[in-house]
Amino acid sequence: MSAPSVPCPSVRSLPALLMCCMALAALLALPASAHAGEARWQWPVPAPHPVLRAFEEPEHPYGPGHRGIDIGVTGEGAQVRAVEAGTVRFSGTVAGRGVVSVTHADGLLSTYEPVSGTVEVGTAVLAGEVLGTLEQRSELAHCAEETCLHLGARRGKDYLDPQLLLGLRGPSVLLPWDGPGERAPRTGAARPGPSAPGEAVRAPAPGAAAGSAAPEASALPRSHPMRPGRGALIALVG
Repeated sequence: MSAPSVPCPSVRSLPALLMCCMALAALLALPASAHAGEARWQWPVPAPHPVLRAFEEPEHPYGPGHRGIDIGVTGEGAQVRAVEAGTVRFSGTVAGRGVVSVTHADGLLSTYEPVSGTVEVGTAVLAGEVLGTLEQRSELAHCAEETCLHLGARRGKDYLDPQLLLGLRGPSVLLPWDGPGERAPRTGAARPGPSAPGEAVRAPAPGAAAGSAAPEASALPRSHPMRPGRGALIALVG
């Protein structure tokens, strides 16, 4: 009695089968960061983390835009923590509103407001270390209708989208940084917030900032129209 024969694939089907196997092997070899956003930063406030308003890149340094993201915060007295290890560059007030900024590796700067800082300039902080508490007085609020933290990111003169660093927008093209000649995409949002008018950035007035160190001249974006009688708020970005 002869053994049963095993059907063999035809010669014509072998190339197609080989191609399928190679494609499957390539997919399995992809790192996890190629399928999802790789987070460099951690969230500065407790969960949940609704993004009330996304980053809007200005067309020029003094043009309208939203130079950061607004993160909704629940509860009172929320602690604000460093998104990454670094050194405190500024901790004080700008136009009456508390601002903290931290310098990280490769010159990246994170800014937090409105925050009542509890750290001193020059202090080395770890990722997740408390920088201060969120200010919730209505006259200091950054968002018009909800309690929020404004988180900004800047490298040199370029404002970046914090959502990239938080891993919300796919693979981060900001890491690693190859030098001042590289300019990474900074626009777009995974979760667009409510519509709001753009803000125009104005140069800081003399004596506007009062803190442990003098901030550079730049812009502190607002997420709602200016209330009557209040001047434009100047941002501390380092």
